[in-house]
Amino acid sequence: MSQPARIKAGSDPAERALRASSWEKNPRTPIPGGRSPNKRPRRESRHGRQLRGFVIPPTLPGYRTRSERFDGLVLAVVERLEYAWARQLDGTEFAVEDVPPSDPARWETGGVPLGRYFPAQPGVPPRIVLYRRPIESRARTEDELIFMVRNILVEQVAHLLGRRPDEVDPGYGFF
Repeated sequence: MSQPARIKAGSDPAERALRASSWEKNPRTPIPGGRSPNKRPRRESRHGRQLRGFVIPPTLPGYRTRSERFDGLVLAVVERLEYAWARQLDGTEFAVEDVPPSDPARWETGGVPLGRYFPAQPGVPPRIVLYRRPIESRARTEDELIFMVRNILVEQVAHLLGRRPDEVDPGYGFF
């Protein structure tokens, strides 16, 4: 007569896998994925022989992401516009979003909007929003991107101020 198989405590495969993972028990062992247990990047190379360094040093332009570069470009154009129209643009919020919402406004027909002006509401200041991905997809070069961002912002500010774009920025429309 054979004896019944004894079931050991913790014989569940998931439980055994958790016990086998050393990084949960030992805080000095790095978590898989390049992070230490305190969620900071590892400072040693994969093989533990030397310190990890930056792939691109922070002083080079390639260190910033595309969205950070785009935000910096928008900020530079906004600062230029605020310098010229400081009193009229006081309190206006400028924002960058990746893509426009999927529900277009009633007046928007056809293509994808590149920017929007939202008038002031009670308790909410006027806002101008630029949509990064549609703008970047239309610009082939860095110069075209600068041209498009400047013109879109000038158009939205002109809409806010109730003026023509060439009154807001005399260089509007020129490359």
